[in-house]
Amino acid sequence: MVMSAVSPVTTIEELLALPEDGQRHELLDGVHAVTPSPAYRHQDVLSRLMSALLRAVDPHPRLRVLTSPADIVLGPRTLVQPDLFVVRIDPEHPPRDWSDVGTPLLAIEILSPSTAARDRGAKRRIYQAAGVAEYWIVDPDARLIERWTPSDTRPEILTDRVVWEPEAGVRVEVGLEGVFGV
Repeated sequence: MVMSAVSPVTTIEELLALPEDGQRHELLDGVHAVTPSPAYRHQDVLSRLMSALLRAVDPHPRLRVLTSPADIVLGPRTLVQPDLFVVRIDPEHPPRDWSDVGTPLLAIEILSPSTAARDRGAKRRIYQAAGVAEYWIVDPDARLIERWTPSDTRPEILTDRVVWEPEAGVRVEVGLEGVFGV
């Protein structure tokens, strides 16, 4: 997968006006980033993690697990497309548009060789600054998750399971044994 930064787009409005081309477009603090379709391994890990997270979140109707493409605006010059994310919703009044979603409780990026530097650098800083409660960087090669919170300067490294408490009285536990496949 090749990822490139291009320059003609500098605002969210310009980004949203682009014609559909099958690629993911993000604006990272005013920098337009384009990511082509992910590789098979990336999608396999994503689907396994999503399945585990869906099972763990299912008893909590206020939590919703979603995937990109999604236009998550985290600032006037920042629109991200996290691989996987969790938002809090009101089941009586679910969001109708991405602008209704707000800041995710959890953002997850699955590393690829071409995205690792951006996921660990610019996107991590953006998620932390925006107040995303947890940011998970999933490393399929190392078979681990780096967990970041807004105040962290170093990640917590998780290899067996992730225990996440998105709100008082809610505990979500995800075992990682099947997430990375064989």
